[in-house]
Amino acid sequence: MVSSKQMIVFVLPVIFSIVFGSAVMADTLQKPDRELNMWPMTFSGESSHGKSSHGSDLEIIGLSNQYTISEPVQIQVKINDSSLSCGDLYITIYASGSADVITQGGYFNQCVKDGKLFPNNDSFSKIIDTPGSYKIVADIVLTDLSNISTSGTFTIK
Repeated sequence: MVSSKQMIVFVLPVIFSIVFGSAVMADTLQKPDRELNMWPMTFSGESSHGKSSHGSDLEIIGLSNQYTISEPVQIQVKINDSSLSCGDLYITIYASGSADVITQGGYFNQCVKDGKLFPNNDSFSKIIDTPGSYKIVADIVLTDLSNISTSGTFTIK
């Protein structure tokens, strides 16, 4: 049988957590203007080679249509919107037509300098050793947690 100490130490905190969590969630769900956007990195739609899916805020610089197996994919991202200041840049290469991530790079706390190219004083460079078609997505999560993205496609032969 359960002693009173075990009941107080183990069972009572679980009950209080469930009651408190339920009360908080019920209060949150009662607010009509609530926004539960925990991770704002969503990709909206397909776009053509090196063009932005949000107007012309971003552009992939240096992306070729075709690479060889030993040739690195080297790109930078150009920001065309002067109102953007700082954010985190994520560059991901997917196998075309699937959600399988081939490689990814993250560049944190990137701020727009004179050239407006991300990553600052660096470039994304990866070698892909499997022939096929690939999609590259560049996504910048701004300091206000909004994001802009662009994508392009290329082939490895």
